[in-house]
Amino acid sequence: MRRIGLRNGEEIPVLGQGTWMIGERGNDLRAEKETLIAGIDLGLRLIDTAEMYGDGASEELVGAAIRGRRQDVFLVSKVLPSNASRTGTRAACEASLSRLGTDIIDLYLLHWRGGIPLAETVAAFEELKEAGKIRHWGVSNFDTADMEELLKIAPAGACAVNQVLYNPDYRGIEYDLLPWQMAHGIPLMAYSPLGQGGELLQSGPLIDIATRHNATPAQVALAWALRQPDLIAIPKASRKAHVEANARATDLQLTPEDLAAIDAAFPSPRRKRPLAMI
Repeated sequence: MRRIGLRNGEEIPVLGQGTWMIGERGNDLRAEKETLIAGIDLGLRLIDTAEMYGDGASEELVGAAIRGRRQDVFLVSKVLPSNASRTGTRAACEASLSRLGTDIIDLYLLHWRGGIPLAETVAAFEELKEAGKIRHWGVSNFDTADMEELLKIAPAGACAVNQVLYNPDYRGIEYDLLPWQMAHGIPLMAYSPLGQGGELLQSGPLIDIATRHNATPAQVALAWALRQPDLIAIPKASRKAHVEANARATDLQLTPEDLAAIDAAFPSPRRKRPLAMI
């Protein structure tokens, strides 16, 4: 599995596992747990979750999946903006640690901006690092102006990543946010790289490219995202067959003709667009 470096030099996989809507009531929890374990075995050792997902149910399922092999996993979770006060962040982190069954979170993110001042959340993150509760912190759903404001507040090099929506249907970040992060050495973590609801994966261009490469449209979408340097993708998979296919996406090399076909169907932005969120 190809890896990229964080600002402190630590390397993490470019392909991980997302867990939005995993672990919820009515799901096949055994299959979801086995899928996460299979992903770890295949090298997708970055697992992303959040206190919001299933009101903690996702974190509990992740905790069950990593039990006995915590050292194999780079664990990411998130605090809700409503909880991101100085004391609220600490309390939320402790609750996440309990649900995950671990004593430390590798990367802790502010899920999106809320009404609590950034300086207060940053101070809480730094205190959690000092206390050994988290190893790194970052943000999610921050646009360029948000990142510029954050860098004026945070200690130099403290923000590890920004996690945002990115797939061929949502390319707005290519206009300014993505190049800004690359210039500042802050990796981008792409959520929903396969889109939502299956529409993206049913598009003609992705199907055609997949056919030429004896691949799947999902593998094409992941290879397209991972063409970007300093980018981590976290697709969700609820079945072992899906995570096995996702893992093979890192071997797929798209040609200039493939990329041109995707550009024609999903044009890159020519102006600033509001940051997309789902």
